Amino acid sequence: MTISVSSSAFQEGGMIPAKYTCDGDDLSPPLQWADVPEGGRSIALICDDPDAPMGTWVHWVMWNIPPSVGDLAEGVPPKPELPDGSRQGISDFGRPGYGGPCPPSGTHRYYFTIYALDAMLDLPGSTKKADLVRAMKGHILAEGQLMGRYRRQ
Repeated sequence: MTISVSSSAFQEGGMIPAKYTCDGDDLSPPLQWADVPEGGRSIALICDDPDAPMGTWVHWVMWNIPPSVGDLAEGVPPKPELPDGSRQGISDFGRPGYGGPCPPSGTHRYYFTIYALDAMLDLPGSTKKADLVRAMKGHILAEGQLMGRYRRQ
């Protein structure tokens, strides 16, 4: 199954506004998703940049988002745990929560991938993308993604 993922800030394949990058306020962009299958117990999110010079750069790792939630508002606080029980792991910036695009050169692609899981995940705040991917194995019911691009001015 495929989850549809969108943002009110940019279209699929479109440019991410500077406000959501290191050149602006470095806020997480608003995200919306739909078509989460029945039986979903939690939602996970990974945002990464496969165009980074040293390999894929991870910008955001989040899990245990309640399945009844169909969106994330702009500016999710960069805390390991949020009031609704959602958890945020460590990005490649070395801190919890979202870290916006900041490519050293050229136009990079940023993939926001949403996963519907059949389980809640018991992971520590020190969780990185590889840990989340391992924990999700065998639990993914559906996924979808939104790709935005960014080039520094």
